[in-house]
Amino acid sequence: MTATAPHAVRVLIADDQPLVRGGFRMLVDSQPDLAVVGEADDGAAAVDFVRTHAGSALAPDVVLMDVRMPGMNGIDATRSVLHLDPRVRVIVLTTFDLDEYALEGIHAGASGFLLKDARPEELLDAIRTVARGDAVIAPSTTRRLLSHLVAGAAGADAVRDDPAVTGVAQAGAPRADVSRVDALRSDVPRTDPARNGAAGAAGAAGSVPEVPHTCPRDPWRDPRLRTLTAREREVFELIGNGLSNGEIMAELFLSEPTVKTHVSHILAKLGARDRVQAVVIAYETGVVLPG
Repeated sequence: MTATAPHAVRVLIADDQPLVRGGFRMLVDSQPDLAVVGEADDGAAAVDFVRTHAGSALAPDVVLMDVRMPGMNGIDATRSVLHLDPRVRVIVLTTFDLDEYALEGIHAGASGFLLKDARPEELLDAIRTVARGDAVIAPSTTRRLLSHLVAGAAGADAVRDDPAVTGVAQAGAPRADVSRVDALRSDVPRTDPARNGAAGAAGAAGSVPEVPHTCPRDPWRDPRLRTLTAREREVFELIGNGLSNGEIMAELFLSEPTVKTHVSHILAKLGARDRVQAVVIAYETGVVLPG
């Protein structure tokens, strides 16, 4: 293995396809400020590498983690790697635009995710970004994936947990049409045959249950957001929309130290590890709507 430059970002590549690993290695090693320190063909090997080389010159700063690998998958591996060394940054790599595992990777502690067909400069920028302690949230693919994944998860939960909807489905009648936006709003009333008398009986008989129309819930009433100040709410909404610190500075006419202070306070109040988890919370609470 060639010597690593003293200040180069050390990268571990975890992917079960040798050609993919080789391509990533060539790309990363072509940069003077980046260096591949190892490869792993599954999640368990990635965890073993981090454990074996902890504290040494081969300890990775960033792991490029494929989601779908035999044995231990990339989600479980991400969780284990960060348990071993919380300073390691993980970028989850996924092939599909709507990979259900991508959001799980973020919840597991990954600092971002990219599609494998992203442009080479996007991958290199992502490595540098997470190595600085920030998170990969700016690319449109990331925002699109978060939008679909959070909305899809909320919609599935709404259907699964709704007695009226599941009851009608079992009876063979069409399900009620619950929009993705409504699925994100936890206060949208649900029809329950056991509680709603004649309407409930009609639902049990096979008609489509009526979902009463209500005004949208105020996302700022979510317990996770109640302690944010007015200015922190402004900054949080811009973070949720993928803006960088520089873009937030320009949008709100604030200085860089002020923006950094607000971001730090927001992450602490949300209990978020980094900006990606803050973005997830922005989607989950409805501060940023999917679409």
